[in-house]
Amino acid sequence: MVQYALAIDTPPAAPRTLTATPTAVQHLWFCAYLPNLSLEASGPSKDARVVVAEQRGIYRVLLACPKASTAGIQAGQSANAALALLPTLRVEERSILREQQAVERLATWLEQFTSVVCIAGRDVLLLEIAGSLRLYGGLPCLRQQVAAGLEQQGFAAALAIAPTPLAATWLARAGRRACVREPANIARVLRGLPLTCLNWPVAVCDSIRAMGVTRIGDCLRLPREGFARRFGVQRLLELDRALGRLPDPRTSWRAPERFCADHEMTEEQSDREILLAICHELLLSLERFLLTRQLGTQQLRFSFFHLRAPATQIFLGGAEFERHAEHWSELLRIRFERVLLPEPVIAVRLQAGRCQALSAVSGRLALQAKPAGSGRRYSMSQLVERLAARVGYQAVQGVTTVAEHRPQRAWRLQDFPGQALPVIRYQLRRPLWMLPEPTRLSAEHGYPLLQGRLILLEGPERLETGWWDDDGIARDYYTAMSPQGLRLWVFRNRQHAPTWYLHGFFG
Repeated sequence: MVQYALAIDTPPAAPRTLTATPTAVQHLWFCAYLPNLSLEASGPSKDARVVVAEQRGIYRVLLACPKASTAGIQAGQSANAALALLPTLRVEERSILREQQAVERLATWLEQFTSVVCIAGRDVLLLEIAGSLRLYGGLPCLRQQVAAGLEQQGFAAALAIAPTPLAATWLARAGRRACVREPANIARVLRGLPLTCLNWPVAVCDSIRAMGVTRIGDCLRLPREGFARRFGVQRLLELDRALGRLPDPRTSWRAPERFCADHEMTEEQSDREILLAICHELLLSLERFLLTRQLGTQQLRFSFFHLRAPATQIFLGGAEFERHAEHWSELLRIRFERVLLPEPVIAVRLQAGRCQALSAVSGRLALQAKPAGSGRRYSMSQLVERLAARVGYQAVQGVTTVAEHRPQRAWRLQDFPGQALPVIRYQLRRPLWMLPEPTRLSAEHGYPLLQGRLILLEGPERLETGWWDDDGIARDYYTAMSPQGLRLWVFRNRQHAPTWYLHGFFG
């Protein structure tokens, strides 16, 4: 990127002329490397704890806190060996989702220092701070504020500053608290860094070490063509980008936008129709906000402020992500019937929850006129939303499937509103009515009996799972029919003596 500055030249015997002189824009990248992110993402704790991850079927220690390290626990040990050293040890399984959420929270917080914040890896954050130095009183003050903020939030970060993002990242990974401001000094600083800070594949690093190369400076002294042919052009390009020989564009991260709008009144208001009209205007603003960004939301919160009493909160939720004002206005009117305002209202606030991109859906061409007198038809999602607005969200729950073969564990309740209510689709036949506990059936000549001998229509479907816990099963399931014509779901237990059980009824 090139910018042009105007220089004024005033020779003694000639009039002043304006010339354009190109000057390169100098960037300055601030890297925050979080080496203990897996441990710190779950929050502070006074107990000795470790984070473990599964490796070839064995849970091994990934990171250990200082208390656990003092007890002799090290990374790479099995979880059982760590517990043998410290029986009171708190063992946590690594959560990639929790780490990602922690990094995104930090990126949102860092946006106060610069408009360019990049998530450069699982545990790396980059800030372009060249335009922020004057605003925050210079580089030492800015660095101190970032370091203090990260420490206050419970994260131990390795910080480094360099003119290129890769140079800053490698310096931070190597634990060098360096501050390189001039591009000409990058090569001198990077030469002494070990290969471990490059985050290259293990096989590539092992091949390079086999040649006796252990530092970045050694890689820079190798013939470029031979290096690219043996280890890949991508590795050579990374070295060039780190040294500033090639551009290294980065994608700036943006925190999700949230809608919040207020309406202040000139006088106190108690008329419900006027309040609903004000809320409708706020919902129209929300619709425009979401429409321009092609987003939808699933949760809304209205706050009605009073002069002396606490604010009255009205929460609205939807089964699906929605942006239309009329849809939310209808739910608000239903919910507003059950709300008692303690005092007149002086202001109204509308806040939207998490937003999600909406996919476009083609409309249908109506070729026939609508029959006279036909009422409005609601979908299942709209029915659930209206029912929740009428009786309360705590009284409505959804059902979702779980990746589990055992029938008693293959489903769970889901609060509403939450994620969009799932549509349960089974490839296998399952009864609609499941018994809380299987009922034992008597048998005759190896066939189950229920008010007569049952006819086995389909099966067997063998389910043998759960051997790793105390609720394992070994069953053969059948679809059966009783003499009265009922379709039943029965199974024969294979764990002990062959016995028959009734587990459900088909509709």
